[in-house]
This record gives sequence, C-alpha cells and structure tokens, in this order.
Amino acid sequence: MTHFAGKAAKVFFLSALTTLLLAVSAMAAEGDLAVRAGITTGSSLRLRAEASTSSSILTTLNKDTILAVIDQPTTQWYKVSYAGKTGYVSADYLEIDADNIFETYGRVNGDAVNVRSGASTASDTLGTISKNSIVTVNGLVDGWYDVTCESGTRGYIRSDFLDLISSKTSTSGSAAVDLARQYLGVRYVYGGASPSGFDCSGFTMYIMKQFGYSLPHTATGQWQSGLGTKVSYGELMPGDLVFFCDPSRSMGKACSHAGIYVGGGQFIHASSSKHGVIYSDLSSGYYNRYFVGGIRLA
Repeated sequence: MTHFAGKAAKVFFLSALTTLLLAVSAMAAEGDLAVRAGITTGSSLRLRAEASTSSSILTTLNKDTILAVIDQPTTQWYKVSYAGKTGYVSADYLEIDADNIFETYGRVNGDAVNVRSGASTASDTLGTISKNSIVTVNGLVDGWYDVTCESGTRGYIRSDFLDLISSKTSTSGSAAVDLARQYLGVRYVYGGASPSGFDCSGFTMYIMKQFGYSLPHTATGQWQSGLGTKVSYGELMPGDLVFFCDPSRSMGKACSHAGIYVGGGQFIHASSSKHGVIYSDLSSGYYNRYFVGGIRLA
C-alpha cells in the first residue's frame, strides 16, 4: 500500500475519520460503505465478530493486508470489511491510509454492477461488470472505489459492491484460503479429515472438497492425481496446494506432506500432533529444503 504516513497518522486522522463517518451516514444506510482504507501492521491479526477480544474469530489476516474501514465504534477497535467478511480489528494493529490512494484488488459481489465515470450514482455508466469479476483498486473517493477493470476501463464502483482481496487470483483460490484460516488451531489427528481433527492430506482434501474437488487422502496421491496445473515456487498464488518430500519420512513415495499456500511466503497446514493446524514459512528452513511443487486446482 502506498502513501501511508507513519504510525502517528492514526491519531491525526481519528478526528477526520469521525467527521467523514458523519458525512456519509446517509449513504451508509444503503450498505456498509468504506470511509477509509487501512493496512494491517501485525501478523495473524484476528478479525472478530464483535469489538471484543472475547468475541469469536471470523478469520485471521496477514501483515500488510489492505482492509476497508467502515466505522470506528471505539478508540480501540475498527469495524472493517475484507474478502466478504465484516468484523472488528484492534486499532493497535491497523494503520489508516493518509490520502486514500493505494493499490490492491477487489472482487465484485453483486450482479451486473455499474462502473461509473465519477463517484456518484448521478455519474454516467461506463459499463457493467459481472459478479466475481476481479478489478484493480486504485483508491477510495467518498465511499466509492477508483478501479481499473480487466478491459482497461477506469471508473468507480460503490464500495459495498466490491470486496477487497489481497491478490489477483481466482475466486475459489481466495475463498479456499479464507476457509482454511477458519481452522487454525484445530488439532492434528492421524487419518483425520474433518473439523474435529485433520492430518495434512485430510486437511487439504477437506478444504478443496468444499469447492467441488475430490482429492485422495494422501499427499502423494494428491500430487499424482492429475488434477489442476502443477506450478513452481515462483508461480505460487493463494489457494494453491503445496507439497513436500522429506526422504526420512516419505518411505520412498513422492511426497510426505501437503498444505495450502496463503501468500507472502506462508502456507497453512495440519502440521503435527504438537501444533495442529498452523501457518509455516515456505521460504526458508525445512519446508524450503523439501519443497516439491504446487498444484493450482482453480
């Protein structure tokens, strides 16, 4: 995200944010419009259902994730939206954009959404865009995203018709990552393939089954299934399956472990009986040494 001021900017923009919230209150009645953008400053930041540390966790967010800020009900919490989920994050780990100029991606969440020439329903319609289309988001103006469509058209989409996402990846890939994150902390169970407990291939099998893919219940079987497209480390995108082979554990098979790439050099997987479902770093150490390749199903 560009044009972010230092951490002190969060204090300066608090009063501006409050003023802006009052100004768009009439518009907000139509939907949850974004009034600012923010970037996460901490890893594995929890998006909660309510503004409380005791509230349920909707998902976890990587560092440097751009969120739509909808409201600030207290000085400790922001109400935000990301990838179709609306919840609350701690103000300590979200830096507010200084000028609403940034670059990320968005997924259209409505049917035949208008792209307009200006940030207003009174502006001319440049065209319509279908549900689940991906656009580049260039900034935010009065509750509307400044976007560039895949066709090259640049215009404005009202923010409640667009869900911010971190990467220009397939809808199912992004959704698979969001779903996988919901099971962080679930225990490891050998042979497990349900939310009551997973092993590594049981976890990938369960997540991908929710998107219509039938995978074998072994890492080697999934790698050799012939499904999807095999990709190298440098080609990985969120939602891709990742595979590893530790010769001391593979018993001569092609793979000994599997997980789901989430972006930023990390993947999520059912690690071991000690740790359960966790994030791990793909770029160095054990997993980098034994990395075999990735599969893109979508």
